[in-house]
Amino acid sequence: MTEFATDTSVIEIGRKNQISRDDLLLAALRLLGPHRSVSSLGLREVAREANIAPNSFYRHFHDIDELAVALIELSGESLRKVVDEARVHANSGHTVVRGSINAFMSQLRADDGLLRVLLREGTTGSDAFKQAVDRQLEFFEDELRIELVRLTDAMDEPLHDAALTAKAITRLIFAMGAHAMDAPVEQDADLTRQMTQMVTMILLGSRQLKKRHR
Repeated sequence: MTEFATDTSVIEIGRKNQISRDDLLLAALRLLGPHRSVSSLGLREVAREANIAPNSFYRHFHDIDELAVALIELSGESLRKVVDEARVHANSGHTVVRGSINAFMSQLRADDGLLRVLLREGTTGSDAFKQAVDRQLEFFEDELRIELVRLTDAMDEPLHDAALTAKAITRLIFAMGAHAMDAPVEQDADLTRQMTQMVTMILLGSRQLKKRHR
């Protein structure tokens, strides 16, 4: 009996008494790696990675699915960084499209792996996870629409339907990003070139449609 009590105390000492919501999200990210889906995570597995008792998990999330959705929402920040980069390139006079695609690829290869979570769950996740991804894409589309209107109006080259143009670009980049995620890094330059041309085609087409409907 004494030996069992001693072993238990050692285990409890090794665990953290306090842990934040962000700590659990980071633990989940470490477990995911480059190819694993959020849906494959287990509650006890995440708790063990975070070095807490499984019951402590419930102080921050009701279940593993709630953590997964929170992780997807956090991943949406990676997309918003792409819009921020687009603003920087626009203000510095560099090519906006190419700069934005470069920013997207940089986020895709970033060590935090957040953008990869978004891309993976949007194609292979559960319905709940796909809906969470769609919400993040819609947020991004709206920010991109605002930025496109600002840029094209400044150049006096308005778009036919800025919202639909933003959606077309977002869905294209999302699909190409899902492909790039599992492709060798050596292919990044070629994929960046392809995506840049595709986005440019969408923008040119939208401008031409606007001219036709004037």
